Amino acid sequence: MKVNHLFYAVFATILMSVASLSRAASIVDTRHNLSISGPGSIRSTTENRVCIFCHTPHNASRDVPYLWNRADSTVNYTTYASSTLYATVGQPTGASKMCLSCHDGTIALGAVLSQPAEIPFAGGIRFLPDGPSKLGTDISDDHPVSFPYDSALAAANGELVEPSALPQEVKLDNTGMLQCTACHDPHDDTYGKFLVMENSFSALCISCHDRTNWNFSAHATSLATWNGAGTDPWPHTEYTRVDENACENCHQPHSAGGHARLLNYAIEEDNCLVCHDGSVAATDIEAQLIKQYRHGVQDYTGIHDPTEDFTTLVQSHVECVDCHNPHRANNDTASAPDVPGSLLGVTGISASNTPVKESAYLYEVCFKCHADNNALSFAEITRQNPQLNTRLEFDTINLSYHPVEDIGQNPDVPSLLSPYTVSSIIYCTDCHNSDDNPATLGIGASGPHGSMNKYILESNYTTADNTVESSYEYAMCYKCHDRSSILDATNPSGFPHSSHVGMGPMGGGNVPCSACHDPHGVTNNTHLINFDINIVSPNTALELDFVDLGTYTGSCSLSCHGVDHADKTYP
Repeated sequence: MKVNHLFYAVFATILMSVASLSRAASIVDTRHNLSISGPGSIRSTTENRVCIFCHTPHNASRDVPYLWNRADSTVNYTTYASSTLYATVGQPTGASKMCLSCHDGTIALGAVLSQPAEIPFAGGIRFLPDGPSKLGTDISDDHPVSFPYDSALAAANGELVEPSALPQEVKLDNTGMLQCTACHDPHDDTYGKFLVMENSFSALCISCHDRTNWNFSAHATSLATWNGAGTDPWPHTEYTRVDENACENCHQPHSAGGHARLLNYAIEEDNCLVCHDGSVAATDIEAQLIKQYRHGVQDYTGIHDPTEDFTTLVQSHVECVDCHNPHRANNDTASAPDVPGSLLGVTGISASNTPVKESAYLYEVCFKCHADNNALSFAEITRQNPQLNTRLEFDTINLSYHPVEDIGQNPDVPSLLSPYTVSSIIYCTDCHNSDDNPATLGIGASGPHGSMNKYILESNYTTADNTVESSYEYAMCYKCHDRSSILDATNPSGFPHSSHVGMGPMGGGNVPCSACHDPHGVTNNTHLINFDINIVSPNTALELDFVDLGTYTGSCSLSCHGVDHADKTYP
């Protein structure tokens, strides 16, 4: 009898403690009050006790603490899985299993252990209705629970807070497991969604997740708001700015569209383009991605994986996150070849074909798909010395190359326009860019998302034979090379470009730049000479070559437009 009296005294103290909480923190005022007095639409028609739906002083479950008044679900759950998951996640246990006894929708809300009959609910409701609170038995689209959160996990992941450094609001259970109750307090809805703390600026998320340099990223600092056009980018939050939504710009912890990594949408690019369509972000990337020539992120779904190894054969695809790390990207500028802020924290392939966890140079990002593991299976132009591997084309041991990895080999290029010099280094994106690149036209979006020009070029570059020269036809070349200098018959380079690219005085003109020059690089020729053999062919002596004879002089042996050259020298 003494034990019973003590038991009731303790239980009464618990109930009094709950009742003594402020109204804002009281379960009485939350949707978890399923009694007649409950404020939500789901409530009993007969039961006026608030705690009875979860707790009981008698006939409580012997298998779980808290005087639990519900049976555990016996279903087998589909749990969260991801290639980037370091934790070992099993079937729900402890407090998580207790939460799921209502939230998986398999056990009647009024089915309690303390009485034989179900407690009736308004409208004849028995089970939790469909909606955001009903998680179902497939919880692979929910934040993982019931796993040990310890120092070993934090160290293995590298971007998790040490358990000892968690804020006091975020509590692991008494076995060190992370359960639903790490984020949710079922008795207190002060912060909404029964969260244990305010989650504006993702304060709760970053209590555990310590993403590298997240605090300097655009998604953590941008003050941009939605202009009301298109789809609401934040339907599951009350926050109105990018920085306030933070993690929830892209992720949601429950019922996520993209299960692995808990993305808002199952289609990868939708998570980006819901904001980067001009409705939140200043520039409209979506408009670039529907242009004729583009990185077609919309053409692939479910292929990209953050752990993919580009030193091996990877199934061809491109997604926004192949080039951008949303946890690191910002608006910082840089000088070639260093990565700009928009590409910070992105994996890459080095000039020596080794994987890099974080690309230091922009070309390393490009080399993932345009080098040894090449997304392209054929060349648009049939070259005398064919090469699809862009990494090898830009190799600094080549006799000539555009200066992407380092300054070029040619110490004297008189046609260069200011500010370019022979000591300049350029980005891949100085050529491969939007055709309305704001750096040159003041509109549109920068980067090789899409262009109306072939090869995703910023400006037009015609490669067809018999093209009548104009500033438009070779605009890409003329961005850096002075057209007047190129077409000047007396230009100091010595080579008569004017009679080749232009209309030659003896015929044989209107030859495109690409007939002779391979713009990325050439292993065995100076001046980027690598003939298009559909235009340039062997001469009658079956010779097809260019010989560099020194500064401003060389010779050609070939046939072009019916004109035979045999050791034809210039100037």
